[in-house]
Amino acid sequence: MNKEEMDHPVQSGSTFTKGLVIGALLGAAAALLYAPKPGRELRSDLSEKLSTATDKSKEVATVVGEKATDLAKNVTEKTTDLAKTVSAGASTILNSAKEASADIAEDVKNASDEVITEAKQ
Repeated sequence: MNKEEMDHPVQSGSTFTKGLVIGALLGAAAALLYAPKPGRELRSDLSEKLSTATDKSKEVATVVGEKATDLAKNVTEKTTDLAKTVSAGASTILNSAKEASADIAEDVKNASDEVITEAKQ
């Protein structure tokens, strides 16, 4: 990250959404409080707006929960596939290394037998 990115990090979408919802609620409350209405109507309007905001937030929470669950399943599947691929690759590399070491051991044995034979002569 460069200095500019460190000084001004990008906010996540959830942070922006939270700010938007809070700002909308504060704006609606301010509009209701400054509107010329009797107390009973004002309380009724506030109660109605609060229940609407509560319903909307429950809907958003449900959607976010479903998307998070789907994302978690997707990540789990991808991780499992990656682990299988890595495991298969590691097995292939291990088998290749074993074969190579066996070949080298055989070559060393043959070379040492030749040296012994030459030394005896």
